[in-house]
Amino acid sequence: MSTDSRGLALGVLSAAGLMTILDGSIVTVAMPAIQHDLGFSPAGLSWTVNAYLIAFGGLLLLAGRLGDMIGRRTMFLAGNVVFTAASVLAGAATTPEVLIAARFLQGVGSAMASAVVLGILVTLFTEPRERAKAIGVFSFTGAAGASIGQVLGGVLTDLLNWHWIFLINLPIGLVTVGLAVRALPRDRGIGLAAGADVAGALLVTAGLMLGIYTVVKVEEHGWLAGHTLGLGAVSLALLAAFAVRQARATTPLMPLRVFRSRNVSGANVVQMLALSAMFAFQIIVALYMQKVLGYSALETGLAMLPAAVAIGGISLFVSARLIARFGTRAVLVTGLVLLFAAMAWLTRIPVNAGYVTDLLPVMLLIAGGGLVLPALANLGMSAARADDAGLASGLFNTTQQIGMALGVAVLSTLAAAKTERLLSEGKSQAEALTGGYHLAFTTSAGLLVAALVVALIVLRQPKATDSAGTPAQAQPVVTA
Repeated sequence: MSTDSRGLALGVLSAAGLMTILDGSIVTVAMPAIQHDLGFSPAGLSWTVNAYLIAFGGLLLLAGRLGDMIGRRTMFLAGNVVFTAASVLAGAATTPEVLIAARFLQGVGSAMASAVVLGILVTLFTEPRERAKAIGVFSFTGAAGASIGQVLGGVLTDLLNWHWIFLINLPIGLVTVGLAVRALPRDRGIGLAAGADVAGALLVTAGLMLGIYTVVKVEEHGWLAGHTLGLGAVSLALLAAFAVRQARATTPLMPLRVFRSRNVSGANVVQMLALSAMFAFQIIVALYMQKVLGYSALETGLAMLPAAVAIGGISLFVSARLIARFGTRAVLVTGLVLLFAAMAWLTRIPVNAGYVTDLLPVMLLIAGGGLVLPALANLGMSAARADDAGLASGLFNTTQQIGMALGVAVLSTLAAAKTERLLSEGKSQAEALTGGYHLAFTTSAGLLVAALVVALIVLRQPKATDSAGTPAQAQPVVTA
């Protein structure tokens, strides 16, 4: 493909990624309006987020492998069609049941499209320096999407109504599909007969969906409740059965050889830990601004824009150059240190924080995410074989979703419990909330320390590198 054609393909893939990430954050701002219009109960309202998360996280591995079998271009196009159609259904919803069903379908479409994006990227951009730049661009759209979603959600909800946070996906989706047909190269895939492990697909999909469902319901039931322990045990049993089957199956859904690469395994573990921690920034900082400082939804989104600009600028213009000069592992470690500094700063944030003195420094330190995400993507895809690229991409996206789900469950539960205890001790609402958030930020800092330890001990700079500091070509994973 020519440089222009690959540039257009990168733009299409990035636009789809932006739409997916934006959709995950745009809903949070509009939830009060949705609850009022459709009559959601407080518990039921959470399913506007959970239905999407469960479908998205639960289907990524299956979608990635199916992409390898039927063709990643075909899977990407089908996923965007499903997502766009589901967005129209969500925008037209007049009952809670219809909206939740539409959100589940959006998650299905997102999984289908997102699972194969990195697989397409690494086959389009084989030269290390170009690949690093391409992943940097893609990471920029993902990082910007979360903050843009919060701003856009506030604007659309205030100026129009909440229906438009979904309907806006229609023109974006149509343009994305139209350009993808033209820009993405055709690939035949390895065929369904080469890897159609139906039993494995059912085990991993059920295990992941049940596991994510269990995690997102922890805040309601508690970690030691029979509901949590029982469903968690079933989920682990299903995933264990899946692992056993993959070791024995003739045509496994997920060949376990992929985990023999310490960089692939380590990058996915680091990603889970880092994204669990970064949830504290994306969500808990927003809650702090609104519930403690009294910011509106729109003011909160605008206040977080410097973070989006910082992360986006670093991932788009700086990360590839730093990887070229210092290597992927060194860039990752530097980014994790910056993220730790941001969380450590937040552990001492006061009840009456000033934006410039207390919050803006965090918005700038969080730019470390612009180093972490591209470096992890490079490492996570570094040992994928050509016929496993979709699988590796699906695995990488799955650990993203698991990390975010764990962040939601763990940090929200800890913050809520600490807030309730402080209220019982006579603290004011603002003081109790801030104390709960402090605990969440402290936990996040600990998660980042764990991520840093794994990065230093497990990850290695790839040996076969050029000046870009990344593998000269995708190296086959060692097989038995």
